[in-house]
Amino acid sequence: MTQTSEAAASVEAPEPTRSPRVHRAWFVAAVTFVTIIGAAAFRSLPGLLIDPLHQEFGWSRGTIGAAVSVNLALYGLTAPFAAALMDRFGIRRVVAVALTVIAIGSGLTVWMTTAWQLMLCWGLLVGLGSGSMALAFAATVTNRWFTTRRGLVSGILTAGSASGQLIFLPLLSWMVERYDWRPAAVTVALAALAVVPFVWLLLRDHPADVGLKPYGAAEFVPKPAPVTGAARRTVGVLLSAVRTGPFWLLAGTFAICGASTNGLVQTHFVPAAHDHGLPVTTAASLLAVIGVFDVVGTIASGWFTDRFEARRLLAVYYALRGLSLLFLPMLLGPAIHPPMIFFIVFYGLDWVATVPPTLALCREHFGDDSAIVFGWVLASHQVGAALVAYLGGVARDVFGTYDMVWYASGALCAAAALMALVIRRRPLLGTPAPAV
Repeated sequence: MTQTSEAAASVEAPEPTRSPRVHRAWFVAAVTFVTIIGAAAFRSLPGLLIDPLHQEFGWSRGTIGAAVSVNLALYGLTAPFAAALMDRFGIRRVVAVALTVIAIGSGLTVWMTTAWQLMLCWGLLVGLGSGSMALAFAATVTNRWFTTRRGLVSGILTAGSASGQLIFLPLLSWMVERYDWRPAAVTVALAALAVVPFVWLLLRDHPADVGLKPYGAAEFVPKPAPVTGAARRTVGVLLSAVRTGPFWLLAGTFAICGASTNGLVQTHFVPAAHDHGLPVTTAASLLAVIGVFDVVGTIASGWFTDRFEARRLLAVYYALRGLSLLFLPMLLGPAIHPPMIFFIVFYGLDWVATVPPTLALCREHFGDDSAIVFGWVLASHQVGAALVAYLGGVARDVFGTYDMVWYASGALCAAAALMALVIRRRPLLGTPAPAV
């Protein structure tokens, strides 16, 4: 590093101070966790809107699924650019603006009358805002503030989305069934706005801002200078990553992850269960219970990732998920039975347990660019989710059942398990191995 760049890197960075008893990184992680919980409200709503919008406006499930697909696709495609924007403008500014955009998009839906307005509000605006609040946010915080315990922290932050689902799903489903879908949309908007002050006042961009070393680091790390050309850097990282086999394997497995979670279960589980006579509120409560065990499974996965080989963990997670989806059509019915409870627990433990090992593999193979690379891998996750969100609705319109989609997703998860085992272990030349 030149003298000029060293001077620029230390701008606004106070002198290192003595580390407090409880490292500030844990408080930053806590604020990030709360932020993700608040933002999770908008992730809970799409599956609850399919039947009400179909009944009120006469829109087909395929049309509504297309709007959800736009949302999910933008959620993924925005993520890598958001990671680069955080390097340029700081985490606080990007996240605060993203939450505001989510609130505007969700709030405007109460006045919509045509399908294109659903595409604009819920698809475009909420999609762009949520993409900036994606897991790349958690990856950026983890990479900046932690040198050790990264697997555990990434698991905890990933679990924040499930915790938000647990909090909001029962409430939103009760609102939709008791009143209307509009109060639920307004609640999502208010939840996003409520988190903005916490982000602005409590979140910090880098440990050097408060004169601290990253948690577990041996030496003080100066705050890097803002990185200009966010879009150019994001595309450049992608062009470099696509030349490697690990990127395509990680992107492929994560696309299947998105297809079998956000695209399928989160979007279509409630209407599918309702097709079999289960009340909407009960089905939404089951989805919320998945969120309970998702928290446990994701945090445990982070702990495992710090101790075991990430690619083998991925293979196990995908294989078990695929097996559970193959049995789901036989478990759906008008009442809750013990086998369905077993599925909810089993599937919940595996919901996003794939994130910590995927993040670890990105760090292993792509070093300092791992947050942006993970953003692109997340984009593939959301593209897979978007395709199944749309195709699942079309399949329901055409066949009158979701069974074919459950079976196809189970088979895809089996393929993802094999792909995970193919990922090579040796880091790319010139990139640092992850801290342990």
